[in-house]
Amino acid sequence: MLRYFLIFFLFISSSISNAEIKDKIIQNLRDTENLDFKFEQNINGKIENGNCTIQYPKKIFCEYARSNNKILVSNGKSLVIKTRTSYYRYPLEKTALNLILDKTFLINKIYDLKDRVIDNNLINFTIFDGDNEINIFFDNQTYNLIGWQNTDIYQNFNITFLSSIRKNRVISKNLFKIPVQN
Repeated sequence: MLRYFLIFFLFISSSISNAEIKDKIIQNLRDTENLDFKFEQNINGKIENGNCTIQYPKKIFCEYARSNNKILVSNGKSLVIKTRTSYYRYPLEKTALNLILDKTFLINKIYDLKDRVIDNNLINFTIFDGDNEINIFFDNQTYNLIGWQNTDIYQNFNITFLSSIRKNRVISKNLFKIPVQN
């Protein structure tokens, strides 16, 4: 009888701690208006890095290091990837970033999803929405968003890691202005 009680207690304790983790992640997301961070992105083995700023909802500006002036910008409706020699514009709603950059969407999904703790460092949620499967990762200590993985619109496997995260800084509203095509 005591053994069953201990198993039940451990199960309840685990459920409570999982609920607490979800609550802390959700509260952290609610309290976050913007983030800036360094990133490393691996797309099918090609690694790029740089700096990004996210402004919720759905705005992002990224400058890639050691590239040909590559930037990625979303104004909440369109997503543009621009280099010295190319310019690509997509409706944001056709990309996984439409979901990743929507903290209300993330919060609503996290309520219903089971979390998975990885190496006691990361908390992972897998989101299925339409054709999108997105793995979102949070830090187990700070509850900050620290990365995601998904398949992009060209069926490339994309892993993005965030570091040096700073929250709720003053940022220019012009940062998310869509650049003109050359």
